[in-house]
Amino acid sequence: MKGENMRSSSKWFGIFLVALLILAESGFCADVGKIGVVDFQKLFEQSEAGKKVKDQITAEGKKREDELKEKGTEIEELKKRLEREALVMSKEMREEKERDFRIKVNDIKMLQKKYENELANMQKRMMGGIQSDVITIIEEIGNTGKYLMIVEKRAVLYSPSTIDITDEVVKKYNVFYAQKNK
Repeated sequence: MKGENMRSSSKWFGIFLVALLILAESGFCADVGKIGVVDFQKLFEQSEAGKKVKDQITAEGKKREDELKEKGTEIEELKKRLEREALVMSKEMREEKERDFRIKVNDIKMLQKKYENELANMQKRMMGGIQSDVITIIEEIGNTGKYLMIVEKRAVLYSPSTIDITDEVVKKYNVFYAQKNK
């Protein structure tokens, strides 16, 4: 009786294993979805809109840098004048001029930080506009190309170059951007 129960149990166990293998195999044979990768950095560097944003930010940054250099030159001249005149000034006058000098230096530092923040916000705003347009294009490519998912390249540790669709996105975005700016 004990032997008969063992054979019956092993028979059921065998049937269970075969059924499990059949179910598992059918799961592995399911269609594998396409995955795409987009390099946003490359997209911003190669797209017409990205180049235009870069040029605008560079021009604005240069303008503000020139303004800061001009103020820096004024500070240097003020410092030289203070050093020359310090010997003939009263102690109170010299302390007041030195305090005014430190205030001007701090004002320039604050202005520099303000400009850096403004440029960063400008870049963020302009890139955000590009990014929202590009996401719409990526969704379109994903739907028409039957992609399972499209991810940003920085979020991926490894991917073969064959799944990189950045060039396709750049082409479609350049067409979109040209039509948008007509």
